[in-house]
Amino acid sequence: MAVPNYTYLKLKMPGPHGVITIGTSFQQAYECEVECCGHATAIVASEELAALREEVVEEAPDAKRLSGSFESAEGSKKVLIDPSSSKGKMVRIGTALSSK
Repeated sequence: MAVPNYTYLKLKMPGPHGVITIGTSFQQAYECEVECCGHATAIVASEELAALREEVVEEAPDAKRLSGSFESAEGSKKVLIDPSSSKGKMVRIGTALSSK
């Protein structure tokens, strides 16, 4: 049964001895709005974090695999960096790349 008036920042409601009027300042209303936005952002972020945690599959690290090892992806080939060089340094490139 309360009637808010956002223009004047007043809230009126019936009371036992007449109308009860509650007022505030624009500064207080602004501070409350900023605080509410902060709470809403925190709630949304925590819900997104919980959803991301459910999606991520946690795997135990493989003790046999070396931490510094690198396995190239399938669909790659070795190409000489400089065919005229005697060092023979090579690079791996993908074979599924477009011609552009």
